[in-house]
Amino acid sequence: MTADHATTTDNSVTLGALMAEAVGALRDAGIENARMDARILLSDAAEVDGSRIAARPEDVVANDRAAKFRDMVARRLKREPVSRILGQRDFWRHSFKLSPETLDPRPDSETLVELALDWLEDRDAPTVIDFGTGTGCLLLSIVGDLQNARGLGVDISAGAVSCARENADRLDLGDQVEFRVSDWDSAITDEERQEGFDLVVSNPPYITRADMEILSPEVREYDPRMALTDEGDGLGAYRILSQVAFSLVKPAGFVIFEIGQGQEEDVARLLVEAGFVGVEYREDLGGIVRCVAAKKTRCSVGRCVI
Repeated sequence: MTADHATTTDNSVTLGALMAEAVGALRDAGIENARMDARILLSDAAEVDGSRIAARPEDVVANDRAAKFRDMVARRLKREPVSRILGQRDFWRHSFKLSPETLDPRPDSETLVELALDWLEDRDAPTVIDFGTGTGCLLLSIVGDLQNARGLGVDISAGAVSCARENADRLDLGDQVEFRVSDWDSAITDEERQEGFDLVVSNPPYITRADMEILSPEVREYDPRMALTDEGDGLGAYRILSQVAFSLVKPAGFVIFEIGQGQEEDVARLLVEAGFVGVEYREDLGGIVRCVAAKKTRCSVGRCVI
């Protein structure tokens, strides 16, 4: 046995041995990125920087930390995502706590954040509302990057709202955002409706019932189903939200929806039917249209400005 994979006489085990053990098991299970997953989990369990694992494979890992790592690997072998095992996901500029009631944020969703910031950067103290807020990652990323911005996040899940509030406190944004349990806009006050919002955003359930069956186990078995699918054609949430958004957006305000692949024309049509104009699309890093956005006109007598 090489030094990299050697264990000590007191049954302690080295970083190199643990890596070899985990990578072999993950590869045998057909898990992609086995080495990367193992390195991330070992870094967390052993409380060492990832670079040290390769640089110092002979370093001994305490028995309790080795046991923790093996438990993590056992969970990964059941196709639980690494982010779920760690209990958090990096998104935009922050790390967000996850809960069983929230979606695991994906890098593709950062496309929505980028578009929101492009449109709101010149606004003074903009207001944002996020439907189906989950971890709060969209709302908190947007509000956190804008001067004097304020936000409201709503979700039908009390567990998700609790998680979002915790994330807001962790990011010191608790004074700028509020989260409520709400079935769509049922918890919006009359005053808020009258004042309106500069921006409505949402990453709603857009996967069709049929497509749920072909999702990876990491998504299908660990993300909350009601946050993934409307149990229909994937457009149910947009039919409601397009109308709700138009009623809540201020004149000259915006709406941005994250969408699934190939849904852009259907969602754009729903937004136009609701009264929005100037539909725009934004692609993610993979070249897939990930967001559909539109504007509300600012009208005066005989004249409308987009």
